[in-house]
Amino acid sequence: MALRARPRRHALMAGLVALASAAVLSTATPAQAADTWNEVGSDRARPLTESQGLASVEVPVNSPNRYTGIGTIPVPLSARGWVHVGDPDASYDGYYIEPYQANSGNAKMFRVQAPNGAWSEYTHTLGPGEALNNSFVAVAPAGQWMVSGEWGTMNRLLVHPTPGVNPATSPSANLPWTSSIRLDRPVRDVQGCDFRDATTLLCSSDDPDGSLFGMTKPLLQIDLSAAPGTSDVTGRVTALRQLPLRSSCSGNFETQGIDYDRRTGTLRVIVVSPGFCAITDSKTYRFTRG
Repeated sequence: MALRARPRRHALMAGLVALASAAVLSTATPAQAADTWNEVGSDRARPLTESQGLASVEVPVNSPNRYTGIGTIPVPLSARGWVHVGDPDASYDGYYIEPYQANSGNAKMFRVQAPNGAWSEYTHTLGPGEALNNSFVAVAPAGQWMVSGEWGTMNRLLVHPTPGVNPATSPSANLPWTSSIRLDRPVRDVQGCDFRDATTLLCSSDDPDGSLFGMTKPLLQIDLSAAPGTSDVTGRVTALRQLPLRSSCSGNFETQGIDYDRRTGTLRVIVVSPGFCAITDSKTYRFTRG
């Protein structure tokens, strides 16, 4: 039989419960604090030219969205060994950046188009323990710093000065790995990230396993302790939802690049369908915040 608390003890316990409840609310879990993104439509993703990544470009005004795929790699670049292009991004003043990788070697390359249309190349020599893979670029809203990512299971993202934008960069000099975003939990096979604001990244993961977040192919939110720059910052990772996996074919889907257009508040993510359906019903899905 339960014991009846005395009135004074009951009041004390009620107060403790209220304090505990307030503490829980003030330290909400990432899942409670994170955004909800609702699917609002989709467009067909062309397999050769829209299957790797995408970016919205604000400058010049009325610039079309940009896409990458194996068919967008210039022949002279592939002849020099740059055989893979990842998810691109654009700075808010119109510099457009594509990440490239080779099958071997000790460097990555970032190809930059200035608002006036001129192209330049910036090479980054790998740092200690850095993977050769160059999955994506995400330019921070202030423009001076850029985030890139590696393949596999990682507990960090890499921060570089933005090539062509940051005055410390030059095509004739090595583009340095300046600092890192230290993640509070590992992520796997991140294909793209984009900044929603100065301290929030949205990322598409191609994780085929599902053991990290209880789902495969998650949309991730990374809340940063501060805007990236010359010093390391921490990132709190939350899985928001599984990305759409719909096709007339069955098999393994592949999540690709991501883009957030701050002008419309629209998030877009590419999902490539399995097998033959990669060329028939791969999609770029559109989401808005709930």
